[in-house]
Amino acid sequence: MIRNFRTDIETILENDPAARNKLEIIFTYSGLHAIWAHRIAHAFYKRNWFTIARLISQTSRFFTGIEIHPGATIGSKLFIDHGMGIVIGETCEIGDNVVIYQGVTLGGTGKEKGKRHPTIGNNVVIASGAKVLGSFKVGDNVNIGANSVVLREVPPNSTVVGIPGRIVKRNGARVSDRLDHTQLPDPVIEMLRAMQKEVSELRFELEQEKRKHREEKRENEPANL
Repeated sequence: MIRNFRTDIETILENDPAARNKLEIIFTYSGLHAIWAHRIAHAFYKRNWFTIARLISQTSRFFTGIEIHPGATIGSKLFIDHGMGIVIGETCEIGDNVVIYQGVTLGGTGKEKGKRHPTIGNNVVIASGAKVLGSFKVGDNVNIGANSVVLREVPPNSTVVGIPGRIVKRNGARVSDRLDHTQLPDPVIEMLRAMQKEVSELRFELEQEKRKHREEKRENEPANL
C-alpha cells in the first residue's frame, strides 16, 4: 500500500503541470485523498467489513466531493484532476494510467444485480462531465470527450464524443496528446458542415439552371416577334 501511495504522488507530478512539489500534493489534492481513502476502504470491503468500508468512503465523499464505492476496483496511476462531483459505482473496474476529470460518472442504468458498472481499460482519459453508464468495456487508449454520455462498448484506440456518445476512429492510433481533451472531433458539427456544403452545391446548380433558362428565353424572344 505504501508503494501505491508513492506511485499516486508520482502520477500527479507526471500529469499535472500545476503540481509544484510532493508536500503540496499530499496536503492539497482532493483527488489524491479520495484515492487513498478508497484504497483503505477497499481493503476492508474485500474482508467483508462493509459498514466500516462505507463509513470511510462516505467520510471521504464529505471532505473531497468525490464518491468512490469501496467495492470499485482501481488500478495503478489513476489521476483524478480537481474531482468534484465524480461518482464511481460499486462494480466499476478501472485499469492503469487512467485520467478522470471533474463531474464524471461511472454508473449503472438500473437496479440489476451483479456487474452493472463499466470496465475502463488502460490509458483512458475521461473528460469533464462525461457519463459512462452500464456494464460494458471501454477499451485501452480511449478518449471520452467532455459531457459525453457513453451507453455502449467502446473499442480500443477510439475517441467518443456527443450525446449519446459517438465513436470517432483515429486510424486505430492513440490520440497524440492524451490530456488535450479540448481538441476532439464533433460528429454533429461535421455532419452539419457536410450538409451546408451540399446545400451550397445545390444552390450553385440552381443558379446555373436559372441563368441557362434566362439565356434561352432571351434567345427565343426575337423569334417569337
